[in-house]
This record gives sequence, structure tokens and C-alpha cells, in this order.
Amino acid sequence: MDLELILDCTKFYYVILEVIIISTNNIREPIQKRSIEKKQKIIKSGFDLICQKGYYNTNTAEIAKAAGVSTGIVYQYFKDKHDILIEGIKLYAGDVIYPVANKFPTQVSKENIKSVLKEVINQFVENHKLSKVAHEEIMSMTHSDKEIANFYREREMYTTKVISDILIKNGFDKTNLEERVHISLNLIDDLCHEVVYHKHNELNYEVMINLVIDTISNLLIHKQ
Repeated sequence: MDLELILDCTKFYYVILEVIIISTNNIREPIQKRSIEKKQKIIKSGFDLICQKGYYNTNTAEIAKAAGVSTGIVYQYFKDKHDILIEGIKLYAGDVIYPVANKFPTQVSKENIKSVLKEVINQFVENHKLSKVAHEEIMSMTHSDKEIANFYREREMYTTKVISDILIKNGFDKTNLEERVHISLNLIDDLCHEVVYHKHNELNYEVMINLVIDTISNLLIHKQ
């Protein structure tokens, strides 16, 4: 047998052995700064790679290579690539899934609600453009992955509650407010999908945006 082939087989054997040994142990929770940074790098590299190539087209070895670590190191911190994806979604949820929860202005009134909504819509559109691939990949997996679907649902409700609380503090009527805010967020999300993904040239998006703003402002201002 060719010496180079023997060496390759030996390397492959030890990689497999390392993975088996580590996967049977408990997952490590890093304490030292260097270990924490290494885990964060694996999460970021894995999340970016999955968003670029798709979940089913990405394997753990590729994630390890992108993170600059061995496959065995990856398995010290994560059971599999699904764990990496979940951690990535949690880490970047504020940027990818309803980022408006962290950016909604704390000062809002019935007089400036339309300008606030305009800014919120602009943020949604820009976010969808910047993280288009990531958003598409995550959304597609909400239909097949229960854990991701639950996390997405929780993020939706978190955003709904944050905005509702801000509106109540600024004097908006709280009757059915969470329901009204939730409907509003879904209208904005659908609008963003239209503008960023669907792109019907026959439609005037400026008119559509103004119609959504008018609809939501009426929904939030008037007692239901």
C-alpha cells in the first residue's frame, strides 16, 4: 500500500476516534477567556457558513476549518451542527429576527407615530437586505425544525411585548394592544418580503409603504 495513502488513512482514523471519544463526554462550558472566544468563533463561523451554504449543505468539518480549530474541538462545545445553528440564532437574533425590539424609540406619541413607523419600516427593509440569505435560511427551517420554530415564535412575542410596553408608557390605549402590535409587525414583515424578495415591478412600493403606515397608525391610535 502506498505510504501516503497509509498516512491519510491513519489521520482519518484518529479524527474519527477523536470525535467518538469527545462526543461520548459531556459538553464543555468554557470558563477561561480564550476558551469562550474560541466557542464564540465557532458559533459565528458556523452560523455564517450555514447561512451561506444552507444547513444541509454544511458539515461540522467545514465549520471547524472556517473557525480555525479541529473537528474535535467543535465537539467539545457542541453536540452537532444543529446546536451551533441554534446558538448562532440566539446570538444574532437581534440582528436577524425582528431587530426592531432593540431599536424601537422609547419616545413615541400619536403625533409622531407615522414618522416612527417610517423609520421602523426602513430598518426592517435594510435588515432584510443585509441578512437576506440568513433570514431565508432561518425562515425555511421554521417549517421543519420545532426548536427553531419555537425560538422564532418567542422572539416574535418578545418584540410584541417590548413595543406594547413602550406604547403604554407613552399613553397609548392598552386595550388589545398586544394583538394590534402583533398584527402591525406582521404587516411590516410582509411588506419587507414584498420589497426585498418579491419585487413586483407593477406595484408602487412608495404608495404601498404609505398605505401600511396609515393602516398601522390607525390601528394603534384608535381604541379597538
